[in-house]
Amino acid sequence: MSGLDRRTFLAASAGAAAYLTAHTRAAIAAESESPIPPTPPEVLLAGTDVKMSRVGQGTGMHGGNRQSDHTRMGFEKLVALMHHAYDRGVTFFDLADLYGTHLYCREALRSIPREKIAILTKLWWQYDGPVDPVAPAHCKNIAKTTLDRFRHELNTDYLDIVLLHCVTTPKWPQQLQPYMDALSEAKDKKRVRAVGVSCHNFQAMEVAAECPWVDVLLARINPRGAKMDGPVDDVVRVLRKTKENGKAVIGMKIYGEGTLADQKDECIQFAQGLGLLDAMTVGALTPEQMDETLRLVGKYPAAPLIG
Repeated sequence: MSGLDRRTFLAASAGAAAYLTAHTRAAIAAESESPIPPTPPEVLLAGTDVKMSRVGQGTGMHGGNRQSDHTRMGFEKLVALMHHAYDRGVTFFDLADLYGTHLYCREALRSIPREKIAILTKLWWQYDGPVDPVAPAHCKNIAKTTLDRFRHELNTDYLDIVLLHCVTTPKWPQQLQPYMDALSEAKDKKRVRAVGVSCHNFQAMEVAAECPWVDVLLARINPRGAKMDGPVDDVVRVLRKTKENGKAVIGMKIYGEGTLADQKDECIQFAQGLGLLDAMTVGALTPEQMDETLRLVGKYPAAPLIG
């Protein structure tokens, strides 16, 4: 870890430690003796009316081509995992067209009240051809019909959060304007409650932090820079600007897509101490993994958000 990265981590760690009161420590000690982890806090995403648990059940580990490690577990196991997460108080489900997980969530919703959870999904615009659209009206119509398909696949009247999936260039607002227009119209019609981007490029994330259209930024963040878009301190700086601009930030790759699985305690302490994440999504593949994360979130309560 570089000196700058270490300073960021130590500052975040100190913030989290300071936030732990004697009462909280006692509660954690009692909780550690229970097989049931503490329920994650409920949060209201900044600048939106979307409420959900601070921890989300991800479904896209090694996702692509409408499948992921989660779907490869099989229908029964993934639906059971969603039920387990909900039973533990997780009310945030992180889906995507690219992962092929809509129908799995639809099945889980047979016994989970729709109004009790927040669904985040992502539109994989790269299915539709060149990044610079030659027919903007056509691209916009594709986006509109895709959103209708999402709602049909999930059997829901509305989607809580829809992101443009995996933006990788600072020119994305110009290249993806037809998709943004379609999402804005869906938001005006109450079919989508919040919009934004998931970033896989540092410059793209810098643009998202300043873009008025963005409600929610999904960003890769962990203390080691694993699978991230830039050095830890640089990413933290952009996330701070995002929060200062009144947007919600959801962290992903908290465990570096599994590469930091042996450092989970450190990763959650870092994420919780930043004061920059409204929520985080973790790609738990088993009930035990979700329970482990919930215990760590209980162990390190979140520092107050900036902004």
